Amino acid sequence: MPLAPAHVFRRLGEGDEEYFEKDNKHASQAQAERHLADVKPPRLENVVWYKEPHLRKLYTMSLVLMIASATTGYDCMLVNTSQQFQQWQNFFGLEVNDNNKLGILINMFNIGSVCSFFITPYIADHFGRKIAIIIGCIFMIAGGLLTALCNGFAVYVSGRFLLGFGNSLAQMASPLLLTEICHPQHRGPVTAIYNCLWNVGALLVTSVGWGTAYISNDWSWRSITLLQIVPSVTQITFIWWLPESPRYLVNKDRSDEALLVLAKHHAGGDIQNAVVQYEFQEIKQTIQMDRNADRATTYMDFLRTKGNRWRLAIIVSLGIISQYSGNALFSNYINIIYEAAGITQQDKKLAMSTGKTIVDLIVTIAAAVNVDRFGRRPLFLLSTSGMMVSFACWTATGAIYENSGMTSIQSGYAQLVFIWIFGIFYDIGFSGLLVAYALEILPFHLRAKGMMIMNITVQAVLAIGNQTNKIAWDNSPRHWMFMLFYTCWDVVELMFVWYFYIETKGPTLEETARIFDGDDAVAHVKLHEIAKEIQGDFYEEAHFAAYRNRTGPTARDRYYS
Repeated sequence: MPLAPAHVFRRLGEGDEEYFEKDNKHASQAQAERHLADVKPPRLENVVWYKEPHLRKLYTMSLVLMIASATTGYDCMLVNTSQQFQQWQNFFGLEVNDNNKLGILINMFNIGSVCSFFITPYIADHFGRKIAIIIGCIFMIAGGLLTALCNGFAVYVSGRFLLGFGNSLAQMASPLLLTEICHPQHRGPVTAIYNCLWNVGALLVTSVGWGTAYISNDWSWRSITLLQIVPSVTQITFIWWLPESPRYLVNKDRSDEALLVLAKHHAGGDIQNAVVQYEFQEIKQTIQMDRNADRATTYMDFLRTKGNRWRLAIIVSLGIISQYSGNALFSNYINIIYEAAGITQQDKKLAMSTGKTIVDLIVTIAAAVNVDRFGRRPLFLLSTSGMMVSFACWTATGAIYENSGMTSIQSGYAQLVFIWIFGIFYDIGFSGLLVAYALEILPFHLRAKGMMIMNITVQAVLAIGNQTNKIAWDNSPRHWMFMLFYTCWDVVELMFVWYFYIETKGPTLEETARIFDGDDAVAHVKLHEIAKEIQGDFYEEAHFAAYRNRTGPTARDRYYS
């Protein structure tokens, strides 16, 4: 952290006391500002990451963690893409023509994720975030090989179970480690970008599938299935060069290692950096407060306090809104919608799907890098309100199409337009912020379990939707009536977001707990006192001299604003 300009450093001389006596008003304001700093997040020195070599290195290495999200996106689009290959249909034969067996094949990934419900947080909290990621990658590599080289339906389904089991480990531990090693000023955009790579995985499988569709044998679908292991192989290869979470290290009484991690990656190795010391002291004291309060890390903790019940409601709602806002209808019935618009050729359908995925990727990254500029709550409100309006428009155009006897090409194209618009609004709030927001509102001792609850909610809602949407769609006298249900449900989601989602822009991970649990939940670490201890007399002299020459900011402002 840079020192104040040299001209403000000097010994206190005569007239300083007289100056302060005549300027009690400014002194009182200074005291008020110091008190405000104690109860609000500190104003840290502005750090531009690409100008700092240690931060450039940290965020380059962090790409290894973001790959986990691409694995999930790849799998979500893999089965949908494979179903469009005649060779895949021929290989599995009657099994995939049976709706029940097809549902089992699709949901086995989700079932595998649910089965790791209890073991995943335990591994991440007791053995470290990196170990959890490595174990998850091993399971996913094994599952990917089984599905790609399978000799029948049973082996393929078993491979998908292993993929889901391993995905929960890697998908939960990767964003935990990512958010816990980020510099406080960059936590929001970096963790928001994490989930954007879901679209990279989806884009990869649709793009490659577009090309392999012309292969006339089983490798048309086996090749894209085998490529599913590439993200896990990449992650397990480079994870060794990443640091372990400093919060995990402090929790395991390895505080010296935690301080070195913070200093190396947030201040270029300067242990005496005031921001590093502030982070370290706040992490250490907050975790110690949890220990002193004898806070058991069980799932029942989410029901014991008002703040934790609030957190639980938010993370469960994130899982529901992200998967049950009507977006599942698009993926399940996009083929019908394409044909309604007169798009019947396979290559054109794949081209449309690829184009939509590219748009989704651009929008999610744009929203992620601006998350600190606009704030979390405004983006969520814009997203849910836009989803509600666009889905209502899709419902209306769908009704027009059905009432025309399914002959109105114009309304068919209009449905495609509103599907794309819906996707854009969804990407603004629930692509990048889905993981980032959940991580921010959860304290350290509940972070792993909270992320597991959200992931399980996502998988459970997906499984329920996959089984019920088709039944409801096929049995509705008019399809638009079922779509109207989702329109009304989106209104309920908007109301929930309005009343329960708060702004978390600015505070450190530890400071966010103050919003939910009150002032006593956070250790009171004062940045200006840490700086005073580090800088000694220079800090006091600079601070007092700045009051004599009030043409610029105080020394405290120079240091920490």
